[in-house]
Amino acid sequence: MKIELLSRIPEEGAKGTPLLFIHGAYSSARIWEPFFLPFFARHGYATYALSLRGHGNSEGRERLATTRLRDYVADVARVVGGLGALPVLVGTSMGGLVVQNYMHQHPVAAMVLLASGAPYGVGPSMLHMAFRNPMVARDMMLMQLLGPERATVASARRSLFRDDTPDDYIRTHLPNAEPESQWVLFDMLGLDLPPVTPPPNIPVLVLGAEHDAFITQASVELTARRYGTTAEIFSDMPHAMMLDRDWERVARRMLEWLNQILPS
Repeated sequence: MKIELLSRIPEEGAKGTPLLFIHGAYSSARIWEPFFLPFFARHGYATYALSLRGHGNSEGRERLATTRLRDYVADVARVVGGLGALPVLVGTSMGGLVVQNYMHQHPVAAMVLLASGAPYGVGPSMLHMAFRNPMVARDMMLMQLLGPERATVASARRSLFRDDTPDDYIRTHLPNAEPESQWVLFDMLGLDLPPVTPPPNIPVLVLGAEHDAFITQASVELTARRYGTTAEIFSDMPHAMMLDRDWERVARRMLEWLNQILPS
């Protein structure tokens, strides 16, 4: 199966550990393209972002209805096998749960969870969203039932961006909405969650957003506790941390951490 892989390689010698970015639901590798891939390449890291099967230009759209979270984990394994070195995996939202499941089955250099689904499932966050952000819950339900063409700039702003984000900024930086597997959504609710005991000796950075419409701050903090670390919450930031106007705050914190934990 063909898996789309975007990349940015430093012009001069890259560091020994590459970075592999995994997108969230209804999305593709292109969420990392405007800012994060070039930023980390400028700072010496070979950077890659894959589109999970059925997303972006990857194959598998015709079988998306029967795709499971474990299939996305297999996509990551296939890409990692071709990198030539153990990567740092960076997962956002649904991609964070893909990363967590992956690291229980395969070795990784480190893991960054960015506004990630929690290891105990996304049920509590979804319930919170239904009460606190009913318009976002409605938008998600309509997009799942009727297709990604239901997505609008207004719905993207409600779910992913700050309230004052201009329409043109969203159109420029946000890729078109993608269909998502209903089975994967069930897996994230509880059918296929990471094991209770985290693997030892894997550095983990857990970052969250104060104004995330999907993932609650409490969920981010509990995720960090599961992996023996402390969550860092970015003030005034929405769910799409990699596309926010202050994306560089997040990227620089990740860079600082990577330079601390990885061999130079």
